[in-house]
Amino acid sequence: MRKKISTFVKCLIGLVLLNITACGTDCKDNCPEEPIFKPFAVPANFPATTVYTGEPTAKSFDLGKALFYDPMLSVDSSISCGSCHQQNAAFAHDGHDISHGVNSLVGNRNSPAIQNLAWMTTFFWDGGVGHLDLQSFAPIENPVEMAEELSHVMHKIRRSPKYPDMFKAAFPDVKDTSDITTAKMGVAFAHFMKMLVSANSRYDKYIRGEGEVLTQSELSGLQVFTQKCATCHSGDLFTDYSFRNNGRPVTSDSGRMHITLNPADKYKFKVPTLRNIEKTGPYMHNGGLSSLTAVLNFYANNVENTPNLDPILNQNGVLGIPLSETEKTDIIAFLRTLTDNDFLKDKRFAE
Repeated sequence: MRKKISTFVKCLIGLVLLNITACGTDCKDNCPEEPIFKPFAVPANFPATTVYTGEPTAKSFDLGKALFYDPMLSVDSSISCGSCHQQNAAFAHDGHDISHGVNSLVGNRNSPAIQNLAWMTTFFWDGGVGHLDLQSFAPIENPVEMAEELSHVMHKIRRSPKYPDMFKAAFPDVKDTSDITTAKMGVAFAHFMKMLVSANSRYDKYIRGEGEVLTQSELSGLQVFTQKCATCHSGDLFTDYSFRNNGRPVTSDSGRMHITLNPADKYKFKVPTLRNIEKTGPYMHNGGLSSLTAVLNFYANNVENTPNLDPILNQNGVLGIPLSETEKTDIIAFLRTLTDNDFLKDKRFAE
């Protein structure tokens, strides 16, 4: 009996050791989490980035992420940046034509997607901010968004039980709370947002030769898109970041002219990227079109000859972009290849 028990015990111990070894090589449950921060890198098919303050580190990224999702930055602690910029919608506002701010106040513009900002030189639909380090201040102080004052935000951050230590970890020159500044907060925000890179869609894998195959409809859509849409939505970023009037109905929103005061900029808005466009509706600067089909129908049939209409949309007196029903179907098939599910589900960016 003793020999049998001894043999059984030895066998059991062997099985336990085997499982421990297996967990070390193919761990699935109850295993230590690997660090999720990865240094910023330019995707192989992307151009060089714009220059910003420093490179994100794990600590500055974590600080920026915490601030991004913290409703404390709004006047009544009811909304955060993440309230209107949701990861599942490429950090646009899923299903909202215009987002609600504090006290259910609304503005007049759609929340743009936050992705690939490291390649931008201006921000917002009117280009009112020219540096990523400053971008976060505008929604914080906007009276129909977060409606807070930066001085009060810094007061709350300095008195917070968590932020002083996070600032010290992110910025070695922060010795006490008096060293926590709006400039450093802006850099932290920028370091989080700079990491929001979407570059792993089916299109990216196809264009980089990574074994992805596009269907005939998708390839036809790419061809039509290149011929009829890529003047504005150019390159692998799918925008030239210019400001254009695309013939939408005129409203009280003067667009770029609100910033430049130049009448030639009236009704011009920034050309948005089309990456993850399948997930970022409704569309246009005021969220006025609910679907990609509606967008293409607009360009084919409903462009208005408004002041400063882009010349591309008025060729020899013909408004818009001629598109057949087949071309519309193929373009939408192609646009869906720009959906980057890795980006939309990346745990590094989740709240």
